[in-house]
Amino acid sequence: MQRIAATPRPDWQRLVESKGMHFHTFDDGPYWNEAAYYSFTSAEIDQLEAATFALDKMALQAVQHVIDQKCFGLFHIPPAFVDYVIRSWDEDEHSIYARFDLAYDGRSPPKLLEYNADTPTALLEAAVVQWFWLKDTHPEADQFNTIHERLLEVWEILRKKLEGEVFFTSLRGNVEDYMTVNYLRDVAIQAGFDTAYIAVEDIGQSPRLRTYVDLHERPLRTVFKLYPWEWLLSDQFGRNLPFAGTRWFEPPWKMLLSNKAILPVLWELFPDSPYLLRTEFEPFDSSYVRKPITGREGANIAVVENGQTVLETKGPYGELPSVYQQWNPLPEFAGRHPVIGSWLVNGYACGIGIREDAGRITQNTSQFVPHLFEKDRFRN
Repeated sequence: MQRIAATPRPDWQRLVESKGMHFHTFDDGPYWNEAAYYSFTSAEIDQLEAATFALDKMALQAVQHVIDQKCFGLFHIPPAFVDYVIRSWDEDEHSIYARFDLAYDGRSPPKLLEYNADTPTALLEAAVVQWFWLKDTHPEADQFNTIHERLLEVWEILRKKLEGEVFFTSLRGNVEDYMTVNYLRDVAIQAGFDTAYIAVEDIGQSPRLRTYVDLHERPLRTVFKLYPWEWLLSDQFGRNLPFAGTRWFEPPWKMLLSNKAILPVLWELFPDSPYLLRTEFEPFDSSYVRKPITGREGANIAVVENGQTVLETKGPYGELPSVYQQWNPLPEFAGRHPVIGSWLVNGYACGIGIREDAGRITQNTSQFVPHLFEKDRFRN
């Protein structure tokens, strides 16, 4: 694993915009950063793939454990929604994707930092934008990236199970979320679905139809949401989720895996796994990171070493319950600290995306950097 400096394509902004990425630049610099890339060996890719499959297997067992032991209180899921989660799991409602965020230096086994099991942030850049960067700049190389193909595969499977139109939703005014959700909408169209976009703010409820509706009172029978489950539960119409008859993606059982309370559950069940870090519901003696259970984008994170807080970020999640994870500093390459997002689509480990930061905590201002490796079996 190496970080290699590179020369950006002269018109890279236009090129990434042509692939749907209109959120490529912050006020103070690029979000999409092709002034460098990460290079892996095939053996390192194999290790990342193996870790992703192993973590998925453990995560599914952890969901069953939470349901069997009825420990929903650890996740602060309101009691009114517990049966809703259980029913979704028992009915084996299909999951489309998930992303494991890993610390990896190419030498030690990858370590799970967080499990992003609900909202698909960084999907477009991982699935599409970095693939076309590879074709333009290193056509002789390869990339661990069959994300798009797996997404098309899963929507084709769902086409045989679902009837009617699929609605895609995100918050109004968020360009990144809008482009990400419309990328997934485009894949669903390729799989044969009729689709429509609706802003979250425009979703209503019809007492007559006893379901969620759009502005024209069309029932929303199937919805893909780029909107966290914990926000949905607390919304004005959230109390009716179990009764409205809407099929959601990701499904309700994924709210267990998208909650950081799953991390101490995993540690309790699999303390000998090489891919897990010690994580508890209470602080412990050695150095640790405090993480709010439904915090996002690196907000309200605190690093505690020898009882002293040495690093802390601000944000809106400071009043939430937290978990405490063993401090595992990210590797450093040329002054940057990468986190590898390893994607699972339709149950398959199928690609990675890398975000890096000069600081030791990955936040919403961290940059996305592409990757490559020598040609082998991942692309035919």
